[in-house]
Amino acid sequence: MALKLNALILLSASLVSAAEPNAIQWQDWSGNLFEQAARENKFVLLDLEAVWCHWCHVMAETTYKDAEVVQLIQSRYIAVRVDQDARPDLSSRYEDYGWPATIVLGANGKEIVMRSGYLEPRAFADLLKAIIADPSPGPSVRPAAKMEFGAQTLLSSALRAQLQKDYVAQYDFKHGGWGFRQKFLDWNSAEYAIASSMPGDRNERMARLALTSQFHLIDPVWGGVYQYSTGGDWNEPHFEKIMSVQTEDLRLYAIGYAEWHDPAYLKAATDIQRFLNGFLRSPEGAFYTSQNADVVDGEHSGEYFKLDDTARRKLGIPRVDKHLYARENGWAAGALAMLYAATGEWRYLDEATASVRWVLENRALPGGGFRHDAEDAAGPYLGDTLAMGRAFLELYQVTGDRSWLHHAEQAATYLIANFRSPDAGFLTTRAPTDPAYSPLPERDENIVAARFLNLLAAYTGKPAYREAAGHAMRYLAAPQVAQELPTGGVLLANLEASAAPLHITIVGSKDSPAARALFMAANAYPGDYKRVEWWDPRTGPLPNADVQYPERPEPAAFICTGNSCSSPISKPEDIRPRVERLKARQ
Repeated sequence: MALKLNALILLSASLVSAAEPNAIQWQDWSGNLFEQAARENKFVLLDLEAVWCHWCHVMAETTYKDAEVVQLIQSRYIAVRVDQDARPDLSSRYEDYGWPATIVLGANGKEIVMRSGYLEPRAFADLLKAIIADPSPGPSVRPAAKMEFGAQTLLSSALRAQLQKDYVAQYDFKHGGWGFRQKFLDWNSAEYAIASSMPGDRNERMARLALTSQFHLIDPVWGGVYQYSTGGDWNEPHFEKIMSVQTEDLRLYAIGYAEWHDPAYLKAATDIQRFLNGFLRSPEGAFYTSQNADVVDGEHSGEYFKLDDTARRKLGIPRVDKHLYARENGWAAGALAMLYAATGEWRYLDEATASVRWVLENRALPGGGFRHDAEDAAGPYLGDTLAMGRAFLELYQVTGDRSWLHHAEQAATYLIANFRSPDAGFLTTRAPTDPAYSPLPERDENIVAARFLNLLAAYTGKPAYREAAGHAMRYLAAPQVAQELPTGGVLLANLEASAAPLHITIVGSKDSPAARALFMAANAYPGDYKRVEWWDPRTGPLPNADVQYPERPEPAAFICTGNSCSSPISKPEDIRPRVERLKARQ
């Protein structure tokens, strides 16, 4: 009944829109827009929205239905509406402006105005009139700073010290989390705090307070994580549940549980997995994109989310965006693989593998890359191949199945061939959004690229991946890029690029329960930056045979850190203490 109610609401809205003769006629973004704008002497108005976004719905229902706004747009503007999840190139280009982002461009493709967030009707009408009167770029349009990249592939000591200082200064020691106005778990910053912490030190306290504070944004009824809270504390949530938030929080709680064995972190992780499985998992095993913030578009749902399951369902269920994007499925699969590593629960691995197998069958491109959707208006995009490559590598780590490593290498080869920037870093897309704009690297994507390629180089021993990781780091190490807040992601990528990962190898038959127990214990060791391998002598050398292991009658684990390896370990429970002793010795 609830689903039928939602369908009726949407049908009613569409019929009303179709019945309005003076409604705005929205177009899709295309390469012909600016030719049309020049021919018709009009501006291009881009409404870059998110289908899950409350304030996007409010603006659609108020501002874009105001009679004066409609008349102004019809007279001098070509109106373009784009879902930012569907167009990662436009999303990356304008991500600093949040959603909705309102961008006005001239017929030459150059921006005139760029505004962030909801614009009420009167102010928006005044803005549209002002542009018509004077189309010169306003103060919101700033020329792009000229970027210069050096040869360094690591942060200088002075720059690293500055980033560390900024990293701590951005932390809210009263409420928890990085940042003071909007509250959410900054994933890179939290993972850096975990990766660089020692027992009881400040970084551990920062990480644990951030993870605990984020509990406020977990839906206690359905599970899943709300996007963020406003007001400087954790008590004013925005209720959309988008895939990036679900999967990165899930990953961090899995890492946190592996590190500290806190059952509250395991509950948080399984609450997120419960939401993914219950609301965003398709019948085919792939994952949908997001759940809306509102039950009825534009109406705030704070009271709704206070209700229990039965009461919510009587009113309807917020709309789920049922696009199946390769990028989002890569995120989900990688996070579920991490949860499997931390818990040993097979169902999480089954969910991860079902997701990536669906993507392989339905989104693969020749050469190892991936489309975003079933059909893309542009692209291909770096994010899809990068997310899938990372997921493949994580599946190899937790299974020892070399087919996953093969897929990871194919993805890496594709992204190096197609997205490498001539100067430094990797581009969001190889195709321009329009003739006046050339694609650029995006910082968060390059953090992931540097980490993925660096770890892949360790697993394979291939210099091409290490060089490509350095190419991403060359972009991140430029002061103009590195100093953007928050700084945790660049510090994390630099930390991993500075040292080899922890290396744990299990020697023994893949038919042996004892070898499997050792392998599971190695994967349960905390942290994402580790090289876990399972060598069955019957299968030939490991992909990177940089360490020679003896064949043994009984399974054993070997731990290598720096230039030393442990003696054989036969008991799973001995792996973690031995790692800690080796690390302390160094």
